[in-house]
Amino acid sequence: MRVEGIHHVAIKVRDLSACEQFYAGVLGLAVVARPRPGSVWLAAGGGALLMLEQGAGGPDTAPLEDAAAGLHLLALRIARADRAAWAARLAVVAETPHTLYVRDPEGNRIGLSHHPEP
Repeated sequence: MRVEGIHHVAIKVRDLSACEQFYAGVLGLAVVARPRPGSVWLAAGGGALLMLEQGAGGPDTAPLEDAAAGLHLLALRIARADRAAWAARLAVVAETPHTLYVRDPEGNRIGLSHHPEP
């Protein structure tokens, strides 16, 4: 069992348009999806995604259990077959069909994700 790499990084931004222009226009990341209003996903190389999410910006300190939270995190790619082993090993505080959510020792949000595989 091992982490297989970065799945996605999600950043809350105040000005979505300006940030999209920077990441796509300046840095050259390709826009791959606009899954909902206020959200732009960009290809970050090696299968990783950078997700820009409209919000207040700055660190997200809301509890993972809060349905409105969870947008500011580091998500690491895991194999679907290892999900149960990770869940048994870590203190999971929230989950979706694709991702387990935990906190690191500093309280940072960490996702262990096997998206798009349910």
